[in-house]
Amino acid sequence: MTKFPVLRLASSWFFGGVRALFDKRPAASHPSGRMKCPACAAPLTALNVEGLTVDACRTGCGGIWFDNFELARVDQAHEQLGEALAAMEFNPTAVVLQQKRPCPKCPGIKLLQHKFSPAKPVIVDECPNCGGIWLDGGELAEIRRPATTVDRKEAAQKFFNQVLNQELAQLRARRAQP
Repeated sequence: MTKFPVLRLASSWFFGGVRALFDKRPAASHPSGRMKCPACAAPLTALNVEGLTVDACRTGCGGIWFDNFELARVDQAHEQLGEALAAMEFNPTAVVLQQKRPCPKCPGIKLLQHKFSPAKPVIVDECPNCGGIWLDGGELAEIRRPATTVDRKEAAQKFFNQVLNQELAQLRARRAQP
């Protein structure tokens, strides 16, 4: 057991993505040869949209699996490639796992949850091994939705408040020193 599990986790996440870039070994695949939805366990179907192949849960919850770096090709509203995927229908009443989900590509690996970005607080599931990302039904459309002016102002205000509070804390600490 390591003394620094958080550091090990962060480094495995980082180096997992880097390994996927440079590793010449074939990517891990599900032992059955067919990937299953990490949210509802339905079989995933390969979809090819203008040269981008993703795996979607068409018979279950409507989630989408993106291999490493694929999501970056469709995550902005101006990117036409993602329109068809964002418009994909999903079942909002589908029963989905709420606990840690298994990676559909890497046997034995659990997906890690985090916010997509500070401006887009959608919770996504990412594999620390292969770098793939799972989006539940409707999350791609939410990520692609442009931030409103109010959202931008709130994010800017929050950022400036954090910076100001840090500066004030440093000034107070300096004054408190003899």
